[in-house]
Order: sequence, then structure tokens, then C-alpha cells
Amino acid sequence: MLALIITARLNDIDPKAWFAGVLARITDVPASRVHELLPPGMEASASS
Repeated sequence: MLALIITARLNDIDPKAWFAGVLARITDVPASRVHELLPPGMEASASS
């Protein structure tokens, strides 16, 4: 969780707003697209 918060901050994203958005969307996103919920900058490391 800390890595997600730090990555969001490093990409000038408000971690609270990002997490609220994730919680609002998580039930509508299929498992195959869950990477779309990650903050920018984590997608590349999550797929490796």
C-alpha cells in the first residue's frame, strides 16, 4: 500500500483522490484490466 501512495505522490497524483477513484471503479473492472487502476508509473513494474 505504501508503494502505491509513494508512486502516486511521485507522479503528482493526490493519493486520497486516486484511492477514492479506485474504490469507486473496482467492482466494474474485470481482473484482466485491474492494471488500469494502478497509478501511472506502476503499470510497467506490475506487468514484469
